[in-house]
Amino acid sequence: MIGQDQFPDPGGPPLVRDAPEPKLPNGKSQREAMVKEDYKKNREDAAQLVRLSQEVQEDLDKGDAYVVSVKTLKKLDDIDRLAKGMRGRLKRY
Repeated sequence: MIGQDQFPDPGGPPLVRDAPEPKLPNGKSQREAMVKEDYKKNREDAAQLVRLSQEVQEDLDKGDAYVVSVKTLKKLDDIDRLAKGMRGRLKRY
């Protein structure tokens, strides 16, 4: 076959896929606890994103077309930070 010599057989032990899941001291699955905590944090961050985006919209409606307040820029930075955090948590699983 063509290219068979390019990818030699690693010959190592097979990967262990049935390893026991780590447990917390109370007996619950560590992964399940992390998923629940991430879900709770994502919901809180999503609510804060909605609030901040509404405030930014109100600030833009009030302001001039050529002037943006520092407060509005800070809110936009907070929106970016929250969105990146949520994206990171959602990509984890």
